[in-house]
Amino acid sequence: MIAKRGRFNGPTGCGTQISLSWNVAKRKNPNIIHSENIRKGNGGQFSAARAKNHIEYSKDKEFPQRRQNGIDKRTTSLEEDVVDEWDEEVVAIMNIKSRNKRRKLDIDEEAIAIMNIKERSKSRKSDCVSTKRSPLEVMEKSCDPIDASCHSSSALVSPSVSSGSHLKCNGSSRDRCTKKNVEAKRKNFKCHQCMKERMTVVPCLKCKDKVYCTRCIKQWYPNIPEEDMAKQCPFCSSNCNCSTCLHSSGLIKTSKRDITDEEKIKHLHYLIESLRPFMKQICKIQKQETEVEAEIQGLMPSKVEIPETLSYTDERVYCDHCATSIFDLHRSCTKCSYELCLSCCKEIREGSLSSRDEVAYRYRDRGPGYIHGGDPLPESYLQETANHQAEPSILWKANTDGCITCPPKEMGGCGDCRLELKRILPAGWISNVEEKACQTVSTCRMRQWLQNTLHGSASREGCFDDGLCSSTSNDNHEEGLRDFQTRWVKGEPVIVRNTLAGSSGLSWEPMVMWRALCENGDLEMSEVKAIDCLAGCEVEINTRQFFEGYTEGRTYKNLWPEMLKLKDWPPSDQFDDLLPRHCDEFISMLPYHEYTDPRSGILNLAVKLPPGVIKPDLGPKSYIAYGISKELGRGDSVTKLHCDLSDAVNILTHTAEVALSDAQIAAMEKLKIKHKAQDEKERLERDSAHGNQEGFDVDQKDQNLGSKVHYVSRDEIHEPSTSGKETGGALWDIFRREDVPKLEVYLRKYSNEFRHTYCSPVEQVIHPIHDQSFYLTVEHKRRLKEEFGVEPWTFEQKLGEAVFIPAGCPHQVRNLKSCTKVAVDFVSPENIKECLRLTEEFRQLPKNHRAREDKLEIKKMIIYGVERAVNELSELISTQN
Repeated sequence: MIAKRGRFNGPTGCGTQISLSWNVAKRKNPNIIHSENIRKGNGGQFSAARAKNHIEYSKDKEFPQRRQNGIDKRTTSLEEDVVDEWDEEVVAIMNIKSRNKRRKLDIDEEAIAIMNIKERSKSRKSDCVSTKRSPLEVMEKSCDPIDASCHSSSALVSPSVSSGSHLKCNGSSRDRCTKKNVEAKRKNFKCHQCMKERMTVVPCLKCKDKVYCTRCIKQWYPNIPEEDMAKQCPFCSSNCNCSTCLHSSGLIKTSKRDITDEEKIKHLHYLIESLRPFMKQICKIQKQETEVEAEIQGLMPSKVEIPETLSYTDERVYCDHCATSIFDLHRSCTKCSYELCLSCCKEIREGSLSSRDEVAYRYRDRGPGYIHGGDPLPESYLQETANHQAEPSILWKANTDGCITCPPKEMGGCGDCRLELKRILPAGWISNVEEKACQTVSTCRMRQWLQNTLHGSASREGCFDDGLCSSTSNDNHEEGLRDFQTRWVKGEPVIVRNTLAGSSGLSWEPMVMWRALCENGDLEMSEVKAIDCLAGCEVEINTRQFFEGYTEGRTYKNLWPEMLKLKDWPPSDQFDDLLPRHCDEFISMLPYHEYTDPRSGILNLAVKLPPGVIKPDLGPKSYIAYGISKELGRGDSVTKLHCDLSDAVNILTHTAEVALSDAQIAAMEKLKIKHKAQDEKERLERDSAHGNQEGFDVDQKDQNLGSKVHYVSRDEIHEPSTSGKETGGALWDIFRREDVPKLEVYLRKYSNEFRHTYCSPVEQVIHPIHDQSFYLTVEHKRRLKEEFGVEPWTFEQKLGEAVFIPAGCPHQVRNLKSCTKVAVDFVSPENIKECLRLTEEFRQLPKNHRAREDKLEIKKMIIYGVERAVNELSELISTQN
C-alpha cells in the first residue's frame, strides 16, 4: 500500500517523512540485485535507509539468477549465504521492533539498532558485486514493508494503514516474526489483476482483501491515482478489467429503475394500440389467400383446411424467390420443397413479379499508384460473378383460377407440381390473437393518456437544438421519455449526453477489450480483418499493430494517413458471451431502457419473441476505427450512406486523438492536388464520352423543407469545430425520410463523382442508399442543398453521447478521432411502418445484394409482440382488480 504519512518530531527535534509501501518479495529462486547503502548525518538529522535486496522471480525454477552488466549468471554458494543472512537480518529487525513495543523504548535506540545491523550487513556483503537496479524493480519513494515497520513505532502508524497491512506485528511474543513466517506471508500477496506475486503492491483499504501491483496500475488504470486505488480498488468500484472480472456477468445492475405496474399497463396498452393496425393488415392478407384457396378447391373459406408444414422453432423459413421471411401461410411444392411467400403470390397473379436476377459487381483495379492520384495500370477487374442467374425471358404466370405452378428449374423449382397452401402456426391463431387484443384494449380507458403522450407534449420548448432533441442522462426520466417520444414519433433523431457519467467507469480502451478476447480460448485473435477506407477492401493485420495504430496512427509510404476500421467487432454475434462485463456496462448506460434494453425493454419488439425462436442479431456490437479531424476527400474513415432496417442507438465510448507532423501535413496537401487533378481529368473524359450530358431532370417543387426542421448553419456543416473547445469524435449526417427520393436522384445523377472499391469511380448503381457506395463530402452536401433543397441534421458526437437513429433515416458518419463506438438495434412501435417499408424495398433487390436478406423478420415480431403484450396486460389488470 502506498500510504503517505505526516511529519513527526523525533527526539532530535528534526522531522522525518515516512512513506509506506508493500514491497512483496519471493524467497524461492531469486534474482539478487544489490544497491548501495545510503547514510547521511548532519547535526543530529538522519535518514536511515537499509540496503535492499530486490528479489525477482526466475523462470528457471532450479537455479536462482543474478544480473551483472546485463548478463545472467548462476549464483554461488556465497551469494546463497548472503540471502540467508539477509533473511536473518529481517527477522532480527522485526524482533527488535516487537521488543521496542513491549519495553516502550525510544525511537532513537531503534534507529541506532537498525543502522548497526546495516553496518554489519554491509561488511558481510563487501565481497559481493554491486549492480544497478532495473527501473521495473524500483518504485520511487517506496520502502520495504519490513523497513516501514522498523522505521515507525506503533503510535505513529495510522489506524487505516495498520489495519490494511498483512505484515504488521502486534508485539506479542507468540507473534514474534521468524524467518519461516516472513516467507509464508510473502506468498499471500498476489496482484488481483495479473494474479502474480509482485514486489510492490497497493492494497485496498475498503475490502482489505484485494491488492494491485504498481505495474498493472500504470498499464491498465493510468487515470486512477495510487492514493485513490488504496481507498477503493477497481474491484470494489465495479470497474476492474482483470481477466476474471471481464468474463463475469451480473456484477452490476443493468436496469436503472424498476417500472411500476401502472407504468407497465400504460406501456403495454400503448404497444398494443400501435401494433393493432399492422396486425389487422396481416390478418387481411392471410384471409385473402385463404379465399383464393377456397376458390381453387371450390369450397367455402370456412371449410378450407390448410395442412401444417414441417418446421422447427430453431430455423428460419424464407421465400425462395424474394428471400423475405415466412412466418405462417405460404405456398410450397410437395416435390421439390420450393416455398413462396404471399407477397410473391400476389405479384404473380397481378403480373408484377420482378425477376430479381443476380448481378455481377465489377471493381476496376487500376493499381496502388492510381489510388494516390497516379496513372492507372492496364485495366483489370475484380469481378463478383452472378451464380444461377435466371433467364430474363422466363415469365412466371398464375392460372386463371389463381393456382400457381412451381417455377422451372432455371428459377430454382421443378416446374411440375402445383404450389399448395401451407401453414406454420396453429389454424386461426393469428386471428384469435388479434381479436383478443381488441377485447383487452377495450377494457382499458387509456385513450386520453395516449393523446396526451402523442400530442399534448408536442408544444414543449427549450430542449431542442438545431432540430435535434437533446437531453442528459440524469434528466427527469418521465419528462425525458415524453420528450423523446414526441420527437421519435416524427422520425427525428435524438441525442442524449453524458451517458458515461452513470456507469461504473469500466475501461472501453480497445486494448482492454482485446485482452479479454485473447483470453477466450475459442477465438483466434492474433490477426483481424480490417477495412482499408482508401481502397475500400479488407486487409489482414496483426491485432496489436492495429491497436497501436489506433493511438499512434499509421501512414502509407507517401505519408498519406492509413485509415482502418473494424466493423461488427468482435467477429461474432455473441457479444454478451465474449465480453459479458462490457455488455452489462453498455446496457446500464443506455437511455430510455423501455425502448433500448436488448433483454427486457417493454417497448422493444425485438425481445418479444418467445424462447426457442431464433432472434435477429441486433447487437450490441462495437465499431473501432481510426480517424482525423481534417476531411481528406479520399480515404476518409467513414461509414458510408446507408439506411438501417431497424432503430438504433450508438454511444461513443472511447476516443484517441492522433497528431499529424508538419512533414505529413505538407505531404498530404501535395497529394490532394494530385487527387483533384485526377478527378478533373476523369470528369473531362466522361463529358467527352457522353457528349457533356447533364443527366436527369429533377422536379424542383416543394424544395423548402418547412419550418419543422431547424437547419444547422453552413459554417457548422463545412468543418468540425476546432476553436479550442471540446471537439467531437465523430461527425454525423442524418437525412429526413421525406428527403429520400430527392437524395436518391442526386446520387444517381452524380454517381461517377464518387469513389468506391479500389478508389475507382462508381460505375453501377443498384440502389443509391442500400448499395452503401456513397459518402457525401462538404462540397456534395453544399450542392445537394443548392440544387434540391435537401440538408441533413449535421452534428458532432462527443464522448459519452448516445445518438438515436430512427429506422428509415439515411445517415453517414466520419470519424474525427480514433473512435470506439458501441451500438445496439431495437424495434420501437413508432417505426413499425418504416420497418415494413424497408423490408419491401429489400425484397426488390437482386438476389446477391448485400442488403437483401430479411434479417429482422418484422412481421413475426408483430404477431408475437401483440400476443405477449396482451397476455402481460391481461395478467396485470386481473392482479389489480
